[in-house]
Amino acid sequence: MGFIVNLLALALMGFIVWWFWFSRPQAKQASASGVIEVVVENGVYTPARIEVPEGAPITLCFIRRDPSPCAEKVLFNELDIAFDLPLGEKKAVAIGPLSAGEYPFSCQMQMYRGSLVVK
Repeated sequence: MGFIVNLLALALMGFIVWWFWFSRPQAKQASASGVIEVVVENGVYTPARIEVPEGAPITLCFIRRDPSPCAEKVLFNELDIAFDLPLGEKKAVAIGPLSAGEYPFSCQMQMYRGSLVVK
């Protein structure tokens, strides 16, 4: 019995490590308008990986559906951008143009994570 419990615990730890450090979400490409809608719900940003062309300005439109206090803020530390997300309302944020690179964004506790990839 102890062997099964230990095996299940190792499997759960492996899943947690994969989820937080190794999983790569499906990328969403910016549309011609440059507006991308990001839903904040159930502990994740959807889409969590956003690809945009270099030098193009974009607008991220966040919609917070998650009442968790962790979902209240979005931080782009490398861009020195931070803003509050009101529950149930859209919050549009203009960003760019940016140089090529990957710009991570997260909640203040870094539980919700995403990245803006400029190519």
